[in-house]
Amino acid sequence: MTDPLRVLVVDDERDTLDLIDLTLRTAGYEIHLANSGAESLEMIRSNSFDIILLDIMMPDMSGFDVLRTLKEEMDNHPPVVFLTAKANPDDRQEGMDLGADDFLAKPVTRGSLLDTIKKHVG
Repeated sequence: MTDPLRVLVVDDERDTLDLIDLTLRTAGYEIHLANSGAESLEMIRSNSFDIILLDIMMPDMSGFDVLRTLKEEMDNHPPVVFLTAKANPDDRQEGMDLGADDFLAKPVTRGSLLDTIKKHVG
């Protein structure tokens, strides 16, 4: 039996974290939750994840800042998918320019979320 894929979900909204947690756990993923950019970086530095779902608008540091830090600190980091309500074309372009692997606009459907994860980690 293979180990479940490890997903880090980063969002400052508790309801969003709970909903994604439930959705992905029932699909068989191992879920880890962070409610801030700083907390996510601590978790990434001390754990290994298969994919990161990252909100953009957070109070302590933006998802863009988290991704910039990952790029500076790690040669090989897991795929990063922005999952955010901030879905205008400029934000999408900025995220992709920074090296995000994908971009999902909230609210996201269960199917889109699962398909995107499978696309990036199999």
